[in-house]
Amino acid sequence: MAVRADLNISLDGFATTTDQTPENPMGLDWGRLVEAYVSTRTFHERVLHDTTGAGTTGVDDDYAEAYFAEVGAEIMGAGMFGLHTFPDDPDWRGWWGDEPPFRIPVFVLTHTARPSLEMENGTAFHFISASPEEALERAHAVAGGKDIRVGGGASTVREFLKAGLIDQLHVGITPILLGRGIRLWDELRGLDTGYTVTTETAPSGIIHVTFRR
Repeated sequence: MAVRADLNISLDGFATTTDQTPENPMGLDWGRLVEAYVSTRTFHERVLHDTTGAGTTGVDDDYAEAYFAEVGAEIMGAGMFGLHTFPDDPDWRGWWGDEPPFRIPVFVLTHTARPSLEMENGTAFHFISASPEEALERAHAVAGGKDIRVGGGASTVREFLKAGLIDQLHVGITPILLGRGIRLWDELRGLDTGYTVTTETAPSGIIHVTFRR
C-alpha cells in the first residue's frame, strides 16, 4: 500500500490558474495546462464516459491509466471538490456529475460539516476536518490494502509532502508559463533528496517526472 499524488503543473510550477471569468469558469490557461491529459483515451472513458475508443494512446495515456490503477481511497482538498466556489450551496455534488470517476471512498478536507454523499457508481464523498495524518488513517481503514491517492489541489498535496507522507509523486509538466496561481514547489526545497527521480517526455511535449521513495 502506497500513498500517491499526481498533478499537472506548468513549467514554472503552477498547478492552478487565475484567468477564470464568469463566462469561462475554468479559464483558457486551464485548458492549456491539462490538454494532453484530457485528450487521452483513459480520460475519455473514465471521466467523459465515452465508450467509442476516442482519445490518444501512448505515453500520456499510460500515465492517465496509472492514475486510476490500484487506488482504494482518495483524499482531496475542499477546493478540488468545489466547496470554495460553491460555499453556500448545500446541493453541490462536485464537478463530476452523477458518475464521478473515482468509484471509491473520497475524503474531502474541509472545516465545514456536510453529510456524506454516496453516488451510484461506488463513489462516496466524506467531508472531514482532519490533519494529513488523521485523513490518511481514515483512508487506510477503507482502502482494502490498495493505494491511497492524494488528489489535490496543489496546497493539499504540498502539506502531505511537507509532512513526509507521500511515497510516490507524479507531475506532468506542461511546457507553458503561467506566472501566477498556486505553486506546488513552494517550501519544498530539497524534496528530491528523499526520492529516486525519473523523467519521461511524451510526444505531446509533456515531461512526466516521478518521485519514488
